[in-house]
Parts: sequence; structure tokens; C-alpha cells
Amino acid sequence: MKSGISRRSLLAGLMAGTAAAGSGTALWADPPKTSLRPRLRPGGGVAAAATAPGSDRLIREAQLGGKVGFAVADVKTAIELESHNGQTGLPPASVTKAITALYALDTLGAEYRFQTRLVATGPVQNGRLRGDLVLAGGGDPTLDTNALADLARQLKLAGLREVTGKFRVYGGALPFARAIDRTQPEHVGYNPSVSGLNLNYNRVYFEWKRNGSGYTVTMDARSAKYRPEVRVARMQVAERKQPVYTYNDAGGHDAWTVARSALGKGGARWLPVRKPEAYAGEVFATFARSHGILLRKPAVTRKAPQGQALATRQSAPLRDILRDMLKYSTNLTAEAVGMTATARRKGQVGSIRDSATEMTLWARGALGLGDARLVDHSGLGAASRVSAGSLARALVRVRKRGELRPILKDIPMRDAEGKVIKSHPVKVSAKTGTLYFVSALAGFITARDGTEMAFAIFAADSKRRAALISSQDDRPKGSRGWNKRAKRLQQQLIERWDIIYGS
Repeated sequence: MKSGISRRSLLAGLMAGTAAAGSGTALWADPPKTSLRPRLRPGGGVAAAATAPGSDRLIREAQLGGKVGFAVADVKTAIELESHNGQTGLPPASVTKAITALYALDTLGAEYRFQTRLVATGPVQNGRLRGDLVLAGGGDPTLDTNALADLARQLKLAGLREVTGKFRVYGGALPFARAIDRTQPEHVGYNPSVSGLNLNYNRVYFEWKRNGSGYTVTMDARSAKYRPEVRVARMQVAERKQPVYTYNDAGGHDAWTVARSALGKGGARWLPVRKPEAYAGEVFATFARSHGILLRKPAVTRKAPQGQALATRQSAPLRDILRDMLKYSTNLTAEAVGMTATARRKGQVGSIRDSATEMTLWARGALGLGDARLVDHSGLGAASRVSAGSLARALVRVRKRGELRPILKDIPMRDAEGKVIKSHPVKVSAKTGTLYFVSALAGFITARDGTEMAFAIFAADSKRRAALISSQDDRPKGSRGWNKRAKRLQQQLIERWDIIYGS
């Protein structure tokens, strides 16, 4: 094991691509029966409105096709200031994570901590465990290699030297999902498996270096301090041009191949893990061995272990986990916390989609999102629908309770070339959402005069997205430019609202 990258670098590399909100009662009254927009503020008036480009013109010039929906509301008065297709349900993409955060906070509480345990199923006498040792996951989405190293250290400090029984791994605290969204390409790291036992966001680090006429390839579970190699995920270089990657379930391991023509001189990337319990078990066994504790090959068990906890690892508080989720848009975190919340509410959870249905029912009642239809907790599935109007109204109520804005990411304003304007008077805290030909942004604006507004902006070209081939390796033609125009439209709308309602 060698020293590796920092935790911050790990998080940044892994992220390719969001306090109680109520207790089952509606927090949101019906919207105004008549439109009150545009509501010009003192000092703004007709002159201010004249300097702001019309929203219809901005949408037309963005040339996004499909549909654009937005709504913006005054946080203080709860008055809807402006909307366009505000009642049209559109894909929220990763904006879904903001709803998931509220769902988890309401159900589990901001101080909730996940636990990962090492459980002895028999007595420990003179350093010998007469029974099995079980690495039992509690759904923690943030468990990393450093944490497993610490658990192994705790085991040694507890005096354990030998295990006479089997070494088992348990991920049954949450239902297993082979992938979050089956329509995504097989190799993308943002679509890993989900389990009650997750390691490094269920991703393995694939690195290759040219070695003479061939390549040296490694698969490891690197984190801040270590990079233990693994055999549960294996890679072979294949003599072909396309596809770049192939995957096969080889029973005991993930079998990957990569096209030689795509490798160049060298490089690295994260790949999804499809056998998360075995992955975590192999890495833990490596650390246990470094302390002189030899374990058998990990055996996956679906039965919750009974016995004495010899070592326990607690996660950071849920509030901190959600803040990172919203910053880095970690899909696995969203699915794990969402299903954990559903398990707490219902006693069990059947699948990601079942849990998303429960979260939808909660959002309709607690947030007033009566038109919401969610298929997961991360927004990776494009079949989810939320209207901009209902979400903006819900955000007004959420803001008054002080739950969401403190953990949202600050979104910088940019100039025409895309450079950050550090001194821009408008401050935005929001959650972004991006899929191919889908772009979303929702959160809060503080205008130059201090006026605070809640907003949601959704754009989707469903026809172009429906034409995508799920197995493609490269970015679809036209998607980069489409996304750039969508983000520019988002900023132009925010600037418009600042001029009219906050100047």
C-alpha cells in the first residue's frame, strides 16, 4: 500500500457530473389565484424594467428546443414574481438532491450518523474469536479506505489475533441495486451499485501506464493515505477500437476490458463497482492482514449479524454529509440517505424506485410539491418530473424554516466568456442539475438591495435525449453547446430578476 491522493482530491475526482421540513403535514398554502407579476420594486419601476431583457426573448435566443420552465418568488412575501411554463413538469436532474436532503433531515435529523461495525458472532478468548467476524454496513455512503484501515486498527487494539470462523460481509441494511439507472453507460463512475455496505462511493481506481509495447494496468481502492490493489475488479487490454469499455459479471469479480487504442501514453479514471460488499471485504482483509490478523475470503451474507461489536466507525453528522452531497452532487450519497430515510419511516424499503415513491408522497404533503413524480433520490433517472412553480413555492417555505440554504453551494456569476465575476452584487445559493439535454438550477438569490428570492429553472429537450444511445462512450453531439447555452440562460434570468425586483 502506498501513499495516495488527498481526501479533497478524491472527492473532486469521484464527482463527475444535491433540518426538519415538516412531519407529514402540509407546509405550503395554495398559490395566489391571480398573477401578481411583474411586481416592480420602489426604485426599479418602468425604467428598471426597460433595461431588463424579456424572458421570452432570452429563451428564444438560447435556442434550446424542447421546453423551458421557470418561476421566481419573493421569500419575504411569498408572492410569485414571474413564471414561464411554471406548472409544466420537467426533469429536475440533480436538483432532486435538494428534495432528498430535506427528506433525510426531516426523517433522520441533522445529527444522525451512519455506523459500520465489526461484529463477532461468538466469544473472544485470549485473542481468538470462536465464531465468524462480520463487517456490517449501516448504509454509510461516505465509508472510505481510510475508515476501513481505522477499523482494522481498532480490531488490533481490542486484542483480536485470530478468527476461527468465516469472514463475512453484510450489506443488507439497504437493498442492493446493481446500478442507480440502468439506462446509463456501463462504465460511468457516477452510476455505481448501491448497497448497505459501500466503499469509496462504490468506485475503483483504474490506472494504466505504457510499458514497452504494452501496458501495465492496476485496479485499486485508493483514498487519502492508501492504495490497496484489489482483485474483485479486474481489467484486460483488448485489441480493438470500439467500444472503449466492456463489462462482464464473472461471478466472483467484475471483469472489465478496455480498448488499447483509447489508452495513449497513460492515464487513470474511476470505474463503478458492481460487487460492493466483496469490494469492501477484500480491502478490509488487506488491512487486517497488515496487523497480523488473517481472514478467509469474504463471504457475502444477507442475514443481519448477531453478536458483540468489536469495533465501530461512525460517519460525520448527516448535515455535513448532505452539504458535501449538494456540493459534489454525489449520486450514491443521495440514494443511500434517501433509502435510509425511507427505511426509518416504513421499517423497510424494497428498491430505489419504491423509496423514491415514498419520498414523492412526503414531498407532496410536506413541501406542497403536488405535481412531483420522482423515480430516484439523485435525479439520475430522467423520468422524474417536478414543476418550477411548485418547487419555487416550496423553497419559500423551506427558507423561512432555515433548513436548506446554509448547506447549498454558492453559485458564482460569470461574464460572457464564462469567467467568474468575484465582485458581482448578486449572490446565488442553489443546486445544479445536468443530464444530456437537461439542465436545472434551483435555490435562492440575494439581489443587490438585499431582496431574497426563491427560484427554479428547468430546461429539457426530450426528443434529443430520447434519441441517445445508452451504450455510447462519448459526449453526444451538440450536448456541450446545449448545456453551455442553458447555463447562460439561467444567469441571464437571474440578472433580469435582480434588475426588476432587486434594484
